[in-house]
Amino acid sequence: MPTIIDRNGYRVLVRTADPRPAHVHVRGAGYEVVFLLNCPQGPLALREFKGNIPAARIRRLANEIETELAVMCAAWRKYHGRYY
Repeated sequence: MPTIIDRNGYRVLVRTADPRPAHVHVRGAGYEVVFLLNCPQGPLALREFKGNIPAARIRRLANEIETELAVMCAAWRKYHGRYY
């Protein structure tokens, strides 16, 4: 599972065996959040979350990840080819 970003206590991952549509998994201490990327232009959309994570933290993660949307979409395309 390639790590795209590792910072601020979380990792953004693309699972190479996951089905479309394009999405990333964000793992931190005690939680995992999945965001749909809606490549190539976004916007990011929350798909699901597990664990103990406040809504404010999910919003901050979404904002941080959305600034790197082009990187996320490029990583997805590298492993999966298509977005949908």
